[in-house]
Amino acid sequence: MPQQHLLLASSSPYRRELLARLGLPFSCASPDINESPAPGEAPEALAVRLAKTKAKSLAAAHPGHWIIGSDQVAALPDGTLLSKPETYSRAHQQLERSSGQSISFLTGLALLDVDSGKLQSCCEHFTVHFRELTAGEIEAYLRKEEPYDCAGSFKMEGLGITLFRELQGRDPNSLIGLPLIALNNMLTTWGRNPLLEP
Repeated sequence: MPQQHLLLASSSPYRRELLARLGLPFSCASPDINESPAPGEAPEALAVRLAKTKAKSLAAAHPGHWIIGSDQVAALPDGTLLSKPETYSRAHQQLERSSGQSISFLTGLALLDVDSGKLQSCCEHFTVHFRELTAGEIEAYLRKEEPYDCAGSFKMEGLGITLFRELQGRDPNSLIGLPLIALNNMLTTWGRNPLLEP
């Protein structure tokens, strides 16, 4: 049986960098989907639904592929969702609200075998406990890193680590946007082991 090609359903440079760490050849395509939550939809359900929808949206154009979909939702303790801020002002507001709080990051992951229609999915949980941040720290962080395209307004792989007092979860890669431990488990379940490929 010919080996299936891997396709990452994302335009995110962060997800591309993460997937490249597995050493498997892959291509990328941008899914065009509505990422708005449904009325009353729980954050975990939203993350998984969006990951599945991203993968499925590219299926018709990519026969012979295994498509990887991933999406992340960040939520304050009161359930308020934190989106990508896009602007300094919104990022500042998000970090002010996150200061001293525990933020839940829920990363949905889906792996779709286009030819068979088989689909694996899961949700990776990760909790970020923020320090009490001063206005000066928030301003300095945003000026140095400009994390305006990142849910929660920080870059875990950069200076964002200085904002936290504790991290809880099994895979810190999920904070950046792609849970590699879960993805590797999915791939090996279907016979693609990164360690055993040439």
